[in-house]
Amino acid sequence: MKLSARASVSLLALAAITPAFAQSTGSQDFDQPQILVTGSRIKPLEGVSLPDTPKARYVLNSDFIKNQRPGQSIDDIINMIPGVSFQNNDPYGNSGGTLNIHGFDSSRISQTFDGIPLNDTGNYAIYSQQQLDSELIDQVNVSLGSTDIDSPTASATGSTVNYTIRNPTEDFHVRLAGSFGEYNYLHMFGVVDTGTFTPFGTRAFLSASTASNTNPFNHANQTEKYQYNAKIYQPIGDNGDFVSVAGNYNVGRNGNFSSIPLRLDTAGRSVGPSSTTGRFPLTKSEREYDLGHCTAAPAVAGQVDKPAAVPCGSLYDYSFNPSHTGNIRVNSRFTLADGLVLTFDPSYQIVKANGGNSAVTGFEGTYTKAGLPAGGITGYIGGKPYFGGVDLNGDGDTLDSVELYAPSHTETHRWVILTSLRYDINSTQTVRVSYTFDHGRHRQTGEVGYLKADGHAVNLYPIENPILDADGNKMEKRNRLSYAILNQVSGEYRGTFFDSKLTINAGVRAPFFKRDLTNYCVSEAGGSGFVDCIPDAADQQAFLAANPTFVGPQHRVINYSKVLPSAGLVYNFLPKFSLFASYDKGLQVPGTDNLYNAFAYPLSNPISKPKPETTDNLNAGVRYKSSKVQAELSGWYTFYQNRLASSYDPDQNITIYRNLGTVHKYGVDGSVSYQPIPQVTLYGFGSYLKSKILDNVASGATSVFLTAGKRESDSPTYTVGGRAQGNFGPLELGAQIKRTGPRYVNDQNLPVFANGVQVYGAKAPAYTLVDLDARYSLEGLGLNDRTWVQLSITNLFDKLYVGGFSSNTSNTSIPFAYIGSPRTISGTINFGF
Repeated sequence: MKLSARASVSLLALAAITPAFAQSTGSQDFDQPQILVTGSRIKPLEGVSLPDTPKARYVLNSDFIKNQRPGQSIDDIINMIPGVSFQNNDPYGNSGGTLNIHGFDSSRISQTFDGIPLNDTGNYAIYSQQQLDSELIDQVNVSLGSTDIDSPTASATGSTVNYTIRNPTEDFHVRLAGSFGEYNYLHMFGVVDTGTFTPFGTRAFLSASTASNTNPFNHANQTEKYQYNAKIYQPIGDNGDFVSVAGNYNVGRNGNFSSIPLRLDTAGRSVGPSSTTGRFPLTKSEREYDLGHCTAAPAVAGQVDKPAAVPCGSLYDYSFNPSHTGNIRVNSRFTLADGLVLTFDPSYQIVKANGGNSAVTGFEGTYTKAGLPAGGITGYIGGKPYFGGVDLNGDGDTLDSVELYAPSHTETHRWVILTSLRYDINSTQTVRVSYTFDHGRHRQTGEVGYLKADGHAVNLYPIENPILDADGNKMEKRNRLSYAILNQVSGEYRGTFFDSKLTINAGVRAPFFKRDLTNYCVSEAGGSGFVDCIPDAADQQAFLAANPTFVGPQHRVINYSKVLPSAGLVYNFLPKFSLFASYDKGLQVPGTDNLYNAFAYPLSNPISKPKPETTDNLNAGVRYKSSKVQAELSGWYTFYQNRLASSYDPDQNITIYRNLGTVHKYGVDGSVSYQPIPQVTLYGFGSYLKSKILDNVASGATSVFLTAGKRESDSPTYTVGGRAQGNFGPLELGAQIKRTGPRYVNDQNLPVFANGVQVYGAKAPAYTLVDLDARYSLEGLGLNDRTWVQLSITNLFDKLYVGGFSSNTSNTSIPFAYIGSPRTISGTINFGF
């Protein structure tokens, strides 16, 4: 066995020409040589590349990203990869969206930024509106249906999305860009690169951006975002070693973006988010809705005041999802000896955010019930706060019911360490060991604040000045403290054989995950997720005595661990052709909501410790790569055990879980890029997905939902699309199209019924979106080549479609869905020097 000539290129040269396509510094360092070992270096065609790895993986670099709308969420940009389905809530990516890859929702997808995990420590959610400014992203890679060996996650049973920030430039540069568009869109971005400013090669950049727009459907709803980034990069020697320190801070002022009942019956209903009177639009002209304007109820002394007919605060779109997120991260690589490389990536993240259905009616009296003290008790009980003698509206009495602001608040502090040690046994055999430490402190409360007369909150963060009850206690709708602690060890081997035509990878990772959970409120029996929070200890005991089916505050520690093997190979059987195959096992530990729901059951009941999900993922395919054509076709199969599904009820502000048991799913993905002439590149892709739930799901003690043999809901049955790119001197033109197949709205694959009447079909219909972009360089006007204008048009034909939605198992529960983004035009002007 020996390395071919192309594989003998130095690692330094390799690092200079090869895109890093793995998530951590350790994975990048380990994977880079594999490209030259398993296939010649082929330049990506218009920013799309197919790395020679055992797994189906796609990489989009800055050449592709720059043609999308500036400032767009990276999760929307990857929608042009086979197997990926993303529905943006607004055209600009500032209000969230719904991500699905191979039928895995976002809670089962590991998303990382320079290697650090971005999934929420509690429910594993991904917040697409909080991602890095796309202008700074060097590349994003998507592994379809499988995780990396050192993935810092206990949630990803399937795919990974990893993106990296670019390095500072070696020369001094300044870039300023402004975007303007429909729905009052304004996006400003600026970055300053210092260039190399020390004799040691140190360089850095500092950037800032702002974005704002109104809700396309309810113009009273406004969204704003501010983001700041910085990075300093220090190369060490000339062998690829380095240390970089970077920071990101994002401030979001997202207006609550309403989902709409997915029903089409019109009698007594109009388009809007109300569960009692709302429905989905039938035509494009119906998409815009006005919830009206509230008028504060007059406060009259000595009178029992009640909320107005249109209560202030009851309008969901009047609320906000404010967020402050930030991180500091270090990436580093050190050569300890010839063939021995250490990588070390520590990071710290902080999150402060709230949201949910925030409108509640507060009562100035007490909660009374048989068995409770004669004077009643205070607390947040039955979805309503009782303050026990606090004048909430300033009229001098304590008789009234008053609309208040009570969002669900979360604060997270997270420390992560990713470290790896690689050793080259010889020129064809390499091993590495890795360790991951992930410690998240997750504090979830629900303080109550005041509303203005116009229905907006006095303070978007009531935790900063909460309303107290008559005894000086904070009023809270929930109160719990969680620790998510992951210790993971992993090892991987790579060997090349037969004159470097065959590469074999084998690895194993072993996550040890602990959830340390404390619920300070009382829980309703049955695991429904409802809690009542009573601040006074004596009142709490009285409440439990009067309600024997409730359980009191609890503290539980639950541990999960699993050995997760993986293996793969790449075989170059012809100069331009390679075969690849992989197997890996995935794991998702139950999230906090599911585990807290289980607090309603005693430890002797197996339900008190929900089982983790596991997957066995198989993938195999063929690649063809030349300077003009790059193509890949792959098939995949996933065997799912304990498939846990969830849906969010915005009216009750709870998440409902259901276990679908064993699920099998499989499909095919394919893509081809073709460059017939240097000025034109054509790219096409497609996917087909089939899933099968093996068993019926219990719906009661003696009843079942008929899910056996049915498909999972939420996931499109197919996707197909493409992009054409033309570069003609100063003018660049692009057009892309994607058709997303139908998606079942419930796990029984049945039409939706309400009161015995069908109100929606079994599927959300397929839809097709067409986008256009054009960029023109102003260099011909005497300016430099960094000055240009760009036009972006999304949903060119203004298609009305169903965006992301929350599915159910029952076909008599009405799902809520977002309205798909309408046609939107924006323009950008960029100056640089």
